Amino acid sequence: MDFPSIHTWIPSGGRPLVIAGPCSAESEAQVMQTAYALKEIPQVKVFRAGIWKPRTRPGSFEGVGAAGLSWMMRVKKETGLLTTVEVAKPDHVEQALAHGIDILWIGARTVVNPFSVQELAESLAGVDIPVMIKNPVNPDLSLWIGAIERFYKNGIRNIAAIHRGFYQFEKTQFRNPPQWEIPIELKRRMPGLPLLCDPSHIGGNRNMIQSISQQALDLEADGLMIESHPDPDKAWSDAAQQITPQVLKEILENLVLRETTGNREFERSLEELRNEIDLIDYEMLRLLARRMEVAEEMGRYKYTHNITILQLQRWKELFADRIKKGSKAGLDTKFLASLLQLVHEQSIQIQTNVMSGDGRKG
Repeated sequence: MDFPSIHTWIPSGGRPLVIAGPCSAESEAQVMQTAYALKEIPQVKVFRAGIWKPRTRPGSFEGVGAAGLSWMMRVKKETGLLTTVEVAKPDHVEQALAHGIDILWIGARTVVNPFSVQELAESLAGVDIPVMIKNPVNPDLSLWIGAIERFYKNGIRNIAAIHRGFYQFEKTQFRNPPQWEIPIELKRRMPGLPLLCDPSHIGGNRNMIQSISQQALDLEADGLMIESHPDPDKAWSDAAQQITPQVLKEILENLVLRETTGNREFERSLEELRNEIDLIDYEMLRLLARRMEVAEEMGRYKYTHNITILQLQRWKELFADRIKKGSKAGLDTKFLASLLQLVHEQSIQIQTNVMSGDGRKG
């Protein structure tokens, strides 16, 4: 798939492109006050506002509905900013298009449902409008890619992905932990796909927007979608993660834009370090392969002597010992624990195959 640069459909004039506006359109006065303030920030090219709000439980504020689309038309006419809204049903698409909305975005709750995504994609067949697709709530890269593919197959070419973090049952400092490895893998699999970051939803806390935005740009994000409200504490939804236009301006002014490439000396030194990493990786793979060979030998030995595969006490001792040694070597214990668990699971699987007869004769 070939994706045009985001700068071909949003003339940003540079990096980062910024999309900003309130979580929810609450009133015409609130929308226009926010839009006029954001118009004064050079990086902001697109005004966002939630018109239809998917809520977890009924009774919460679910958006002003189609009435807010006329406010978005006024924003575009009076400020020159492009406009974008979230759509979750073909009816939303029809109404947004009728009101001249420039860009549509598909929310995280919608992306988890391929049926809904397919309906939305088909409703846009033959329509020339950019679509931004947020990652699904759960950390499923295939769902995210599948949603992008559905719109692409229905003729949408101006597509961008929005990274807004992922739901995690375990409580962390983030509202939706970023799990940066997932958007990085998305970019690897879909080269050229524009990727924006939504630090408001990742952090869930306005005090985290600066640091998350910086990290996103350091990972070569093309832009940011940040929620902005003239009086965040009185916002009707997601008050804690919204910032005033003035604070947004300060955050953007303090972001450091790093070069994606350097001079010849830099590139030479970087290449040497990359080569060293390659050699380390090759050696690591060789050692992992040897470890699995030993695990297979252990499986045959256990089978011969009628011993169970899992030796729980041995595993507990090994795990504690490796964590202790790895920690002393400066390795992150959470990373090391995940790595050890993966290696152990593969070793168990190999021994299970031996016990079941798949590899006894080896």
